[in-house]
Amino acid sequence: MSAYVTANPATGRTEKEFPELDAAGVAEVLGRAHGAYAGWRGTPVAERAQILTRVAEAYEARRDELATLIATEMGKPMKEAAGEVKLAAAIYRWYAEHGPDLLQQEVLDPQGAAESLVETEAVGLLVGVMPWNFPYYQVARFAAPNLMVGNTIILKHAPICAASSEVMAEIFHTAGVPADAYINVFATNEQIAEMIADPRVRGISLTGSERAGASVAETAGRNLKKAVLELGGSDPMIVLDDGDLERTATVAAKARLMNAGQACNSPKRMIVPNDKVDDFVSVLVRTFESVQVGDPTDPDTQVGPLSSVGARDGVVRQVERAVEQGATLHTGGGALDGDGAFMRPAVLTGVTQDMDAYSEEIFGPVAVVYGVDSVDEAVTLANDVSFGLSGSVWGSDIDRAQVVADRLEVGMAYVNEHGTTLPGLPFGGVKRSGFGRELGRWGMGEFVNTRLRRTAKAKG
Repeated sequence: MSAYVTANPATGRTEKEFPELDAAGVAEVLGRAHGAYAGWRGTPVAERAQILTRVAEAYEARRDELATLIATEMGKPMKEAAGEVKLAAAIYRWYAEHGPDLLQQEVLDPQGAAESLVETEAVGLLVGVMPWNFPYYQVARFAAPNLMVGNTIILKHAPICAASSEVMAEIFHTAGVPADAYINVFATNEQIAEMIADPRVRGISLTGSERAGASVAETAGRNLKKAVLELGGSDPMIVLDDGDLERTATVAAKARLMNAGQACNSPKRMIVPNDKVDDFVSVLVRTFESVQVGDPTDPDTQVGPLSSVGARDGVVRQVERAVEQGATLHTGGGALDGDGAFMRPAVLTGVTQDMDAYSEEIFGPVAVVYGVDSVDEAVTLANDVSFGLSGSVWGSDIDRAQVVADRLEVGMAYVNEHGTTLPGLPFGGVKRSGFGRELGRWGMGEFVNTRLRRTAKAKG
């Protein structure tokens, strides 16, 4: 049986299977993508930009179709799915508009020469390994800048996102990306490792788990390949004592429930002054208990299923283990009866350093609230994990909140918002959340050759 299957997490039914790449297919795909590189790199920059504009237009025109597709294959509620389609379109459009300028030569101080400048050019064939939780957005972060630069791409999506990955490839090709410049593959992990090791592949980008990232980094390092890794997160959210508690807690609850809690940069650890914990938890519980959990294609649904029954059961077990180890469960945490991968959103307090929930990432609709006595204690707690994707600080005194935000060991620090992602902002983490950056000019600079061209002064 193929690992690439559309198994509707709302019903538990398998709807379609997709054939995996065979052994001979690896060599064929590598040859095709490498062979297309010279032609795609030689395509005028303005033409590549026009193609990305057409990609953006296709996403906008097919929004409802694309949203329904991922609601079916990974359970995202329709409103959120449509929002993701809109964001992906914005990313393609941003690179279409700004990419040509980012590829311009940069003139340096001549420093004794007639001219010194830096040229930016493509590196060649790249492999992308993408996750299921944001099927369109994750691909856009990787594909948009690299197609703009002139690199060619082999894309392996998550096995449960086979259907949407096929549609993405079709959109690229219809817009004008050559068939061999972007190739969607249903490959095994072993086949991806084989591709990374091939000398024709010049870089690898992975968004996924720590385990997958470590494996890819090891293979890439052994073969001297550039890698960009966006891995897990256990984002802190520090609530200061001078903010609007009711509003902040409501925002926190909604942010944590987005995509059923299945986001690397979700506010998973909420750090609140001890004298405000009860009020904060009360708002969380009220919000979690009032949301409509159900069929993601129902426009009234606010929280859909998790990506699979196995994923749901894993999160339920994490909650159960936290309670067994002494944490307090205020609401939810159990699987819902019936078909599908649904669970009741949960709120936990009393998690301590000796509990598993303190250090592990909970990838589901679970809020963990911590009480602290000082800002210093809040910052220490926020940084006391192996992850460092993003974090936020909330308060009325902006200057004070910014000072606290600057103490967070994260790749993205927010004040009075959490997890904002826009095409022109860099995205990426530190520590075990990975390395490298996507989006904006930073995403354009990861897989390029930065070449110095220096011309001496004429003699005589």
